[in-house]
Amino acid sequence: MKAERGYPRFTVTPKAEAAILRGHPWVYDAEILAVEGTAENGELVDIISKKERYLGTGFLSEHSKIRVRLISRNANDRFDDVFWERKLRWAWEYRKSVMSPADLDCCRIIFGEADAFPGLTVDKFHDLLSVQVLSVGMERIKGRLLPALVRLLREDGQTIRGVFERNDAALREKEGLSQYRSWFPLPGEETPDSPITEIVENGVRYLVDVENGQKTGFFLDQKYNRQAVARLARGKTVLDCFTHTGSFALNAAMGGAKHVTAVDISESAVEMARANAARNGLEDVVECVAANVFDLLPELERQPQIYDFIILDPPAFTKSRKTVANAITGYKEINYRAMRLLPRGGYLATCSCSHFATEEKFTAMLHDAARDAGVQLRQIEARQQSCDHPILWGVDETNYLKFYLFQVV
Repeated sequence: MKAERGYPRFTVTPKAEAAILRGHPWVYDAEILAVEGTAENGELVDIISKKERYLGTGFLSEHSKIRVRLISRNANDRFDDVFWERKLRWAWEYRKSVMSPADLDCCRIIFGEADAFPGLTVDKFHDLLSVQVLSVGMERIKGRLLPALVRLLREDGQTIRGVFERNDAALREKEGLSQYRSWFPLPGEETPDSPITEIVENGVRYLVDVENGQKTGFFLDQKYNRQAVARLARGKTVLDCFTHTGSFALNAAMGGAKHVTAVDISESAVEMARANAARNGLEDVVECVAANVFDLLPELERQPQIYDFIILDPPAFTKSRKTVANAITGYKEINYRAMRLLPRGGYLATCSCSHFATEEKFTAMLHDAARDAGVQLRQIEARQQSCDHPILWGVDETNYLKFYLFQVV
């Protein structure tokens, strides 16, 4: 028997109904036909079809074009503490199932919609949790979720020193939320004395600053792609472009590379990569250089070929559909230059972390770049984001990272 419904009802278009039935958790403002009852911003509402079929329950967002984000399609669910703790446990148990105990030292525990926590990201960096809240619904209940998650992890033997909120993303403004960075106050506990911790990923040690690092502190989604690079790097001379913290460069060096040049336009990133190399005793193998990759690659073409493995891990060149064409032009430029720079038999790792630069567009770009460079690509592997960033079928936004390993022939 279905539980009695006490929530406002939002009737949606057939298009929205079809999307929900395919598994997508968003309802846009233009898809709402009628509203029965009232709800405050961030409260729960029911979504029904024109024929009054129950489709799901989600958080209302009055300021966003994404007007409702679903958290359940089960009319019997009761959204109490037991419900949320069960969902948190599912998320953690999933990571424990798909990752080794060592890899749980630094991993993503909550990946937004893919874990049915819309707008919530939680990354674990050894003894610190870094949290980003991008929806008003999650903002309203974070006081219930975060202490429960810390308790769950501690009961499972994990040491958690504190929780830091990286709520400095511009997307919060679309939800009517302010931007800030601060410690989340765990009940009865003192604020940690430092936002810096050490993680070990693939045997490489890094210092992570959850307050000042990019995004939530460190990019975890390339964990196993870095392992793939390390396997291929033995004995090679490597150029790591857009190195940021030096993660691909350090994995290549740990994998036995002869020499690695790590390049980033940011002086502070280069200093961080240099410090990470020293932290791992790799400063004699890894050279860190501040340079604009778009300028450096053409310059290197005029020199004797010295690199036999090039890694391209650029930041997202586009964060909207409007700028995809320009982004593809940028991707093509660096890939074309890298292909020309590599000798026959050389290796290329290339990727895009932009959801809007789809796999179809990205692979078409690679075909064009190879043709213009006069080379052929022999694919070694096609990879995606690591398994702690699961891809939810029917929700294209969760499928964003494209990663390819090629030999140039």
